[in-house]
Amino acid sequence: MYQNRRSTYTGFILVFVAIKVVLNLLAMPHFGFQRDELLHLALGDHLAWGFKEVPPFVAVIAKISSTLFGDSIFATRIFCTIFAGLIIWFTGLITVELGGRKFAIALACLALIFSPAFMASDYLLQPVVFDQFWWVLTVYLVVKYINTSSVKYLYFLGIAVGLGLLTKYTMAFFAFALIIGLLVTKQRRILFNKHMLGAVAIAILLFLPNIFWQFNHHLPIVTHMKTLQATQLNYIKPSDFISQQVLVNGIALFLWLTGFFFLIFSFKLRKYQFLAFAYIAIFIFLLEMSGKSYYLFGAYPMLFAAGGFGFERWIKNSYVLRTLVILLFTLPNIPLLPMLLPVLPLNQTLGFFTYCRTHLSAFNFAATWEDHKLHPTTQDYGDMLGWDDLSKIVADTYNSLTPEQQKHTIIVADNYGEAGAIHHFGKQYNLPEIISLDSSFGLWAPPDVGDAQYIIFVDDNDGKNAEKIGTTMESTKKTGSIIDPLAVEVGTGVYLFTHPKPIFNTFYKKEYIRRVDGY
Repeated sequence: MYQNRRSTYTGFILVFVAIKVVLNLLAMPHFGFQRDELLHLALGDHLAWGFKEVPPFVAVIAKISSTLFGDSIFATRIFCTIFAGLIIWFTGLITVELGGRKFAIALACLALIFSPAFMASDYLLQPVVFDQFWWVLTVYLVVKYINTSSVKYLYFLGIAVGLGLLTKYTMAFFAFALIIGLLVTKQRRILFNKHMLGAVAIAILLFLPNIFWQFNHHLPIVTHMKTLQATQLNYIKPSDFISQQVLVNGIALFLWLTGFFFLIFSFKLRKYQFLAFAYIAIFIFLLEMSGKSYYLFGAYPMLFAAGGFGFERWIKNSYVLRTLVILLFTLPNIPLLPMLLPVLPLNQTLGFFTYCRTHLSAFNFAATWEDHKLHPTTQDYGDMLGWDDLSKIVADTYNSLTPEQQKHTIIVADNYGEAGAIHHFGKQYNLPEIISLDSSFGLWAPPDVGDAQYIIFVDDNDGKNAEKIGTTMESTKKTGSIIDPLAVEVGTGVYLFTHPKPIFNTFYKKEYIRRVDGY
């Protein structure tokens, strides 16, 4: 009877999966690679069981994408789009497992599709979309086990948690939150099932190689988190985190809040009450840890599903009212679409932001960058511009040297975005491997510069770093800079240094020890 009751909506859910996929496809041709995508593509070319910033999953995805489909933007974002669609798919399935039917599915899925949080985070090659997927899948598998008592779902749960840990370490926090949620409800019996021990063993076994990698590399995640805490997280106030959670889903706030209270108080959802307590646990934990707002995104689909169920219980026979409710939780978010997902070409996007600045000043927050200044587009969009131009300047500088000079030339970049761009675009120019001590590029950097006689240096600090390094060179020449005013990296310069003095190698070794060996 269970199977018959919950086996008729797969085709219906696929409609919403298609909508999500189409929106992502519309965004693919516009703008360029984002800064973090270029890093992750580089990770894919240096596969390992771990990196300074992230576990290996995103690097594996990058490698598979480039091997199967090439190195275009479309190829890079194929798997992001697939996983974004799967998030919608499993949100629909969770809604069905909670007892929802077509209206509940449509409401939950459409609200999720047009939620600002998920529009903005689910189309780039970043761990975020994959992390969200594992959270949603984990919830589905626990709920499925509760409904069926089939132990296979517990073993699938172990695989999902293990792969989630290999994607982003926040999976550990969510798994812990789910355990807390189960412990404080009647579903705690699940935790004392012998098959749950098998699931835990599978998760640990999958995650073990990354643990070994971390210890073999002196726990870089600890240093990375300390750096992140000092440079970013310490500036996140608890009030900021709370207000962001209120705002990130736009008008759909009222849907997930409904789902949260239904999970707490509804007799029909009493079996799933643990999900609400899990949300409370992960919310409090991230609040105390000064976590970024997007760390919590993966917890919202389950609340959207419960919210869809709740509204379906309230509105039983009025198709007109149901239609109005769906429109209410989707239409107000749609005007935000071009701000969060690049579905429009560059010029039209610029026109959209110009119109907003003139007529809808309330949306100016979207184009306010970390420098607290208002810009023509969002910072994410600005981080997708200028990279190919930078690589072309570096290539022209390299090709201005003779073949013999090129044999003794190295290319050095200040930050991982520049390094990732030159690594990616440099393949078409046959450039030597980029050297950078920033981020995971430090893992592959040489401990000294050897016999380099020519150094092409990319400076992101208005020439100040080049000026400092130039004192250790025989000559310095600026060969170009990013001039696109829309790019975050506008003004980043390229310099050609010749015949470094011995003190330069000493300077480089000190920086290597500080930034790489010190990790």
